[in-house]
Amino acid sequence: MTATDTSSQLEHLQPPKRADARRNYEKLIEAARAAFADSGSQASLEEIARRAGVGIGTLYRHFPTRQALLEAVYVDEVEALSRSADELADLPPWDALAEWLRRYVSYAVTKHALAEELAASVGAETTVFKLCKGAIWGAGEPLLQRAQDAGVVRRDTSFIDVARMVFGIAAIPGADPEQIQRILDVALDGLRYQPA
Repeated sequence: MTATDTSSQLEHLQPPKRADARRNYEKLIEAARAAFADSGSQASLEEIARRAGVGIGTLYRHFPTRQALLEAVYVDEVEALSRSADELADLPPWDALAEWLRRYVSYAVTKHALAEELAASVGAETTVFKLCKGAIWGAGEPLLQRAQDAGVVRRDTSFIDVARMVFGIAAIPGADPEQIQRILDVALDGLRYQPA
């Protein structure tokens, strides 16, 4: 399954809307993303509506619960990460994989609190989590396989190894974004194929 296939499965979670409703929906997602980054997943819904420039009723028409809004933000960001793999298709295999993993670790650093909130409120094995995991796998696994086929990445690793490595690095407490990227670069050196 490709990143595009899985991403299209996620799109069913967001029903089609009129142009004006779609604009409001997108403004709410962007405002929620910013509010969650600033204040955590408990950011005020009223504040999110204010940031989006809409009334609280508009927010509730699109997202009847806090959970629905959290899921929509999570799905939106997973879709963007998954689509970004397609943007890297013209790069050499190692460069494409390394750049996507840099994006993946940046995504993972900011999503721990949101993912924990979602998991705590509905359990970790929801349809949304399964589809999001599938979208990430559908984007990252072909990049890893392409790099392995080109002989630039160790053959004794799988995408689950790489995903765990990225989440482990992203979860380092107190690390700033530059330090996270430096640690990822060290880990990527270990992922490269080394002739015996």
